Amino acid sequence: MPIMRRIPGRRISMPHRLCLLIVVLFAVGAIPAHAADKLWTAEAQSMPRQIVGYATVEPHAVLRLRAGFAGTITNLTAQPGDTVAANAVLGQLSGPSIDTLLAARRAAAARADAALKVAQQEQAIQQQKFAARLTTRSAVDRAAAALSNAQAERDSAHAALSAAEDMASIRAPQVGRVLAVDVYAGQRVGADETVLTLLPANGLWLRATVYGADAAAVITGTLGQFAPVSGEAAIPVKVRAVVGAVQSDGGQIVNLEPIAASPGWADGEAGTVTIDAGTVSGVVVPNRALILDQAKWFVLVHTAKGDVPQAVTPGPSRDGLTLITQGLVPGSTVVVGNAYLEFHRSISEHYQPPD
Repeated sequence: MPIMRRIPGRRISMPHRLCLLIVVLFAVGAIPAHAADKLWTAEAQSMPRQIVGYATVEPHAVLRLRAGFAGTITNLTAQPGDTVAANAVLGQLSGPSIDTLLAARRAAAARADAALKVAQQEQAIQQQKFAARLTTRSAVDRAAAALSNAQAERDSAHAALSAAEDMASIRAPQVGRVLAVDVYAGQRVGADETVLTLLPANGLWLRATVYGADAAAVITGTLGQFAPVSGEAAIPVKVRAVVGAVQSDGGQIVNLEPIAASPGWADGEAGTVTIDAGTVSGVVVPNRALILDQAKWFVLVHTAKGDVPQAVTPGPSRDGLTLITQGLVPGSTVVVGNAYLEFHRSISEHYQPPD
């Protein structure tokens, strides 16, 4: 039979089930302080471990072009910042000693050329005589040996001349950029004195600094990305070496090289480098569940007896979630709604003022 309830001016009828549902709703009407959307169940997960450090583009090697002789600088065309081709002449050296040496080497090369020409003619004559049966095989062989010696002496003389000319010239040994010009036209320099400083085209690498436990995770061959502060596109890099020495601030130096042959970066360019260092496992919680207090990280673990502060060690973060590497087990329920306020409310409830 339906339950009948009389209300002035209106008559209402309800089934037993609806009546019970209303009773249940009234029973749970007092919603707990931590509703379902304020709690999070920690789950086991792995995340990529990415190590971020400050980095600058620096030269790992420079070429110092030195004077081959004592002399005077002439025809100096190089300026700081110039890009030069391989074997390009950037200046010349002149002076009595250089002029004397060059004259002697040129005269020796000329004599060697003349001797070679005579030896070639003699060999041709001996071959013709041998064909006419007017000479012996040994005479032909002697002419061939003389020609071989003349050719060797000629090659040696021209090599010596070329070496002297190279020493009298200031040449770029490879493609690069002029970093510094240490002399001026008309200046007298001594032998082996630095004239120019050249940065080879492939002479730049990335020098980064990482700190703490992250430094131990960086190994040779690890890949990463360099993001310049200028906002330009990130440049793929690879760890070339991990320097063993630690800086005074505790940072570890890491040298990285570009993967592309022409990365397009410039000496002195700064930015951040993100190094991929494998994966790390733990449990994930939303970022808003983390509480920083006195330089330590905590979460509030929700238990039947209330919320309990738990110290944790955060790991990498991604998409609003942080991986907890220590201090929390899978299945733990943590507070995410107003976690900071709840944490300090819990602390204040257990605080006892000193006597």
